[in-house]
Amino acid sequence: MSTSHGEHLDVLIIGAGVSGIGAACHLRRQQPQRRFAVVEAMDGFGGTWRTHRYPGARSDSDLYTYGYGFKPWRGRALATADEIRAYLAETIDEHGLAPHIRYGLKMTAADWSSSEQRWTVRLVRRATGEASTLTCNFLWLCQGYYDHAKGHLPEWPGMERFAGTLVHPQHWPEDLDCTGRRVVVIGSGATAATLVPALAGQAAHVTLLQRSPTFFIARGWEHELAAPLRALDIPEEWLFEILRRAHIARHAELTRMSFEQPEALRAWLIAQTRALLPEGFDVERHFNPAYRPWQQRLAVVPDGDLFAAIREGTASIVTDAIECFDEAGIVLAGGGRLDADVVVAATGFDLALFGGVPFAVDGAPVDLTPRVTYRGLMIEGLPNLAYVQGYFRSSWTLRVDLVCGFVCRLLDHMAQRGAAAVTPRLRPEDVGMPLLPWCDPANFNAGYVLRTQHRMHRQGDREPWTHMHEYETERHTLPAVDLDEAALTYR
Repeated sequence: MSTSHGEHLDVLIIGAGVSGIGAACHLRRQQPQRRFAVVEAMDGFGGTWRTHRYPGARSDSDLYTYGYGFKPWRGRALATADEIRAYLAETIDEHGLAPHIRYGLKMTAADWSSSEQRWTVRLVRRATGEASTLTCNFLWLCQGYYDHAKGHLPEWPGMERFAGTLVHPQHWPEDLDCTGRRVVVIGSGATAATLVPALAGQAAHVTLLQRSPTFFIARGWEHELAAPLRALDIPEEWLFEILRRAHIARHAELTRMSFEQPEALRAWLIAQTRALLPEGFDVERHFNPAYRPWQQRLAVVPDGDLFAAIREGTASIVTDAIECFDEAGIVLAGGGRLDADVVVAATGFDLALFGGVPFAVDGAPVDLTPRVTYRGLMIEGLPNLAYVQGYFRSSWTLRVDLVCGFVCRLLDHMAQRGAAAVTPRLRPEDVGMPLLPWCDPANFNAGYVLRTQHRMHRQGDREPWTHMHEYETERHTLPAVDLDEAALTYR
């Protein structure tokens, strides 16, 4: 395998999904003098919106906040995957990013040299296996936190006996036709809520099989204010800003209630669901989770389409555990069975910290799992490295914009100080502080977090070593951070 050595860059961005495209745009807008590149392992942009091509794939967040603050969204509040990819394509074109993005290159290692004050990033071209390197002053990780290559698929007894088709939504075959077939969708999150109504119109019948319930919330494809505002014929920029603020305010109120009045929020969500289902439907069994509202994501149901499919009889819901598979379908722990031609395992994904890539500092391998985050965007002890992680409850991209603003401000501050490197380091009072999990289950306890967060870095019990704050807090605190605080060391 041959190796080629590439050029040196000011900033290297890893990933051309929503986060990486956002980072590149912020650099172009705020740091036009910097030389940068974006490397992407896949053959095109989009990240999640490139890999998720199952029927009905759409946003679970409104696009007025999932879209970038600098590029107004002009469509319906909820959007299909195709519409989101088109928006990202426009963003790339409008900001002249195409020459800066290099597709088909997977990062395989990253090494920091203190003597050279730079990162050496090792890459491999997936199509040919050719190895190459790039060096950069600053490394910006924007590939998200889950494994794009492989979805989470539990090992159920008897899976090998099943004579039908078993598929994970993350790897949906283009030629899979569910017309007239019996489909079972295993799972109860946003993907399942999307798939069931999308398939219900073509399959003989679709059954949503869940081990435990999820909170669902019916929303219109548009915010209630959108039609009256458009009738006023106000400028598009005003419309975008008003609707963006309206969505932010609604999310903030739901989040506030989830902490301060969880049982009142539970009652409201269940009452809303009950009103959209047939009379006598067992809502308590199928739609009343054991956890607190927003301790896992609320699954959005546009115009109540999932509930409409249940009312019409084209879909049904079963809450039970899987005993095993057999040739014809699934045997349930409660004694029943579900015959199926197609089983869709909408069972989520696994966490993958920075793509599982090994990091080293001056030749010494770095174990990231005992290290703590700095404000949810840098890692203690790693120089000139930032990452992007969005919100669980609010739209991911709200935090993309905040983190990008912070990183651009940090780059400016380094230049003003004449510093070549910045490293988050524990202060004397932080030495020996408790190391807490990446995610506190009392705050957020989704299955994909709990089963694999041992692979992730940690957080501390005090600022600035915590993360997973809400947008309503960070929209004020992150832009106000003193970049000369003791936790940041410059060289």
